[in-house]
Amino acid sequence: MVEDAGELDVALELTRAMVEINTPVCTTADELRGHLLRMRSHLASAAAEEGARLLAIAVPPHGRAAQLITRKPRYQALVREWGLLAREQGVCGCHVHVGVPDKEAATKVSNHLRPWLPVLLALSANSPIYLGQDTGFASWRWLMTTRWPSAGPPPYLESAEHYDALVAMHMAAGTLIDEKMVYWDIRPSSHLPTVEVRVSDIPLTVDETVLIATLVRAIVLTALEDGTRGPTLEPEVLRAAYWLAARGGLTAQGLDVLSAEAMPMAQVIEKLLLHVEPALQMLDAVELVRDGVERSLREGNGAIKQRKAFRKGDDLVALTEVRPPSLEGSPRGRAGRRC
Repeated sequence: MVEDAGELDVALELTRAMVEINTPVCTTADELRGHLLRMRSHLASAAAEEGARLLAIAVPPHGRAAQLITRKPRYQALVREWGLLAREQGVCGCHVHVGVPDKEAATKVSNHLRPWLPVLLALSANSPIYLGQDTGFASWRWLMTTRWPSAGPPPYLESAEHYDALVAMHMAAGTLIDEKMVYWDIRPSSHLPTVEVRVSDIPLTVDETVLIATLVRAIVLTALEDGTRGPTLEPEVLRAAYWLAARGGLTAQGLDVLSAEAMPMAQVIEKLLLHVEPALQMLDAVELVRDGVERSLREGNGAIKQRKAFRKGDDLVALTEVRPPSLEGSPRGRAGRRC
């Protein structure tokens, strides 16, 4: 299938049920939307030619927990070292890269992003149904990914040297086989001059994907303008905020990590929007983000729509399927990356 996907930047992933697509560097939301629509459409066509269906979904809704592993030396090594943990890691996420001046800037940005990671998780949640069961969580993917030794929220980073020392510790201890196994929800990229934000489920639609990417970019820009290294946080408050976001998504109680105050998730999202409003104005994206958030709160994101379909007995595959050419040019087609 990958060979027939045209000129797309496509890569095999850990399991044979997953495929990763990578957009070119984008400078506007419209540019990103266009690439996602084109890439998803072409990849869906390639899948259809092989009798497969491309899904924008974060965990397998049916089938079995253990997946067939891609025949790449690194992935085979992961299975040898981590066994069933690797074989059950058939999850799909949306990774957003934003350019930064250097690794030092990336660690500073990481600190500023930490309070907003649960909000991004709640907005993108798209994995309530796993192997034919309602898990009770909006993002079951989050629980699956945090089983790894270097996953979840990153620690507060004092400097680039601090980051390197932590990675070296993991390597020496044998909890990582290489730096690419740093699965924190934010990390300096090991091969690009970017900070990589990895907290999101794969969103159900193109619009949701563009919304997440634009918000991430705005938070990064806001962080780069700030003269501090970012707020230190009480770890238990951040942990509680993550748990609430993963369990309830958009519909339940949230937690303002900076004040440790409980409030509806919609109010926490509003605090984020106010925090990044100057950056959104600079990006000419205030309306895009406001409209996107209001639509998600009104109509539901992937988790809400999946759960409604599951309760009605509707076909989850049909709900999450990325369909070929007919979606091209549609502003609300199924899309995302890494699924």
